[in-house]
Amino acid sequence: MTFPSSSRRRLTTTALGIATAVTLTACGGGSDADGANGDASASAAAPQGVLTAKAAAAVVDNYEKVNNKANATLDKELLGTVEAGQLYAMDKANYTLVPTFSKKDQKAYRSPFSYQDRQYVIPAKGMGDWFVVQAKSSDAGHASTFVVFDKVDGAYKVVLTVWAEDGEALPKLAVDENGLAEAVDPDAKVGKLAPSDVGAAYEDLLQTGGAKAGSNLASTAPVKEAEKTYKDSSTNGTADGIATKKFFAKTPADPSVFALRTADGGVLALFPLAHTQEILVKEAYRSSRSLVPSDEQSALGAVRGDLITDRFEGKGMAELTPKTARITALDWQHVDSR
Repeated sequence: MTFPSSSRRRLTTTALGIATAVTLTACGGGSDADGANGDASASAAAPQGVLTAKAAAAVVDNYEKVNNKANATLDKELLGTVEAGQLYAMDKANYTLVPTFSKKDQKAYRSPFSYQDRQYVIPAKGMGDWFVVQAKSSDAGHASTFVVFDKVDGAYKVVLTVWAEDGEALPKLAVDENGLAEAVDPDAKVGKLAPSDVGAAYEDLLQTGGAKAGSNLASTAPVKEAEKTYKDSSTNGTADGIATKKFFAKTPADPSVFALRTADGGVLALFPLAHTQEILVKEAYRSSRSLVPSDEQSALGAVRGDLITDRFEGKGMAELTPKTARITALDWQHVDSR
């Protein structure tokens, strides 16, 4: 399970101590209704989806059931039977951190959830074996989300979930006369960026303030936040000014990018992200000061010293047109600390 970004660990919020020394098929749950993409009576000549809406509903039902059971006991192995890729890397780390949550948040995390008002976004065969569910989650104030299921080791597993940020609506997706969505090559450029370029462009904001690829991104809320993070860290450092903070882009746990045509002719990109955050005590202070890891950093492996390196895995959503590239949502998870 994953929470929307407002409920998860946000970018660079880790504390440090200092010590001296689509016409889409929709239903509210597990419907057995097939749309045009799954009707057995449809013409054999009609394009076929990667699976039927009925089959997709069964996959989502099973995910809810298994995920709720895994969340209740923080069972990473069980979770791995229904999750993979970027989301699994993030949720495994979150399981490690749940014991550091408040009692209230622990209870909320372990409580059952369901995806409601589902719309099954099923591409035609030929561009991979994946599909998307647009839904609202009962555990997140009914926030809207895209949930990506990809076939991994012969079974459909959730690999990405991306939530709409406050004030942003999920884009309307294009569907053909058969009710099928159009998958788009993630490496095909749409204007200055391809869907597979967006993650690196965002990370450039943290590394350089947008001196390179980041300059191609429109000034949305996530972009403004990254620019502010870079400015604050490069100007003021961290830990009351006695340490520097720098960011370094990394290859995500799963680099897979998923792209769909939108109703306005643009492209929706659902993409992974990853970087490390290095906090280093300035040389002048090393004889008298050290970094004390937070409870979260300690749970992920950090110990007191001159340097703490935190790794973050993330995922995001962007809308691309020939004129602009807009990142509209991001979600981060602290996964390692050394």
